[in-house]
Amino acid sequence: MPPRIFHTGDISVGQTLELATTAGHHATRVLRARIGDSVTLFNGKGGEFLARIVSAQKLVTTVTVDEFIATERESSLTIELAQALCVNEKMDLIIQKSVELGVSSLQPIITTRSIVRLSDERAKKRLEHWQRVIISACEQCGRNYVPTISPLVSLVKWIDTKTRTASDHLGFALSVTGNTSLKDLPIPRSTPHLSLVVGPEGGFTTEEAAILEQAGFLSLRLGNRILRTETAAMAAIAALQMQWGDF
Repeated sequence: MPPRIFHTGDISVGQTLELATTAGHHATRVLRARIGDSVTLFNGKGGEFLARIVSAQKLVTTVTVDEFIATERESSLTIELAQALCVNEKMDLIIQKSVELGVSSLQPIITTRSIVRLSDERAKKRLEHWQRVIISACEQCGRNYVPTISPLVSLVKWIDTKTRTASDHLGFALSVTGNTSLKDLPIPRSTPHLSLVVGPEGGFTTEEAAILEQAGFLSLRLGNRILRTETAAMAAIAALQMQWGDF
């Protein structure tokens, strides 16, 4: 299978274009692609393009676009993941795997028990880093639409935006003591837009749980075991995809 490369900007058949330096380096130095080898390009606007490497220099890799392939690998289920901020490695893992599992958008949130605290400048840099993690995950898993990730906000501020959105949203907040299990829920007549909220290592406070409940979020339980925050996110997304999505 040809290497998949994300390219910003428009792509058209017959076009000769220069890959970003990091993308070209990865294709020719890490994956050992050579002149004449095929690569797959996508720009997040749908579909993918089959291209050939026509020039591979130290800092510049050029390709010619040969064919557009109208294929998508998106789930029929729209899932927004609101994930409480956690340590860097865990957060990267959650973002990477949730993209592979099919989430449509991600919202990092600050909660009372969030261990990590970021200044505005550090939060901006982390957002740029997370966007690179998302693109890398799309390159790996075959997605041609790139999930969005929003700037870090507090749980309360994010909840306020949810209470002002359309009523077709179905919200779940993961909880060890939750009173809802997916197997007990009826299959909806139409595929809903889901919002999934995952708390930090220490879980939500009583006040936060009350705010979520008041906003209409169902308290969702995943079995009888206590899951780490990174395990909980992946398990919940997989379960939702099995219940209502494309698994």
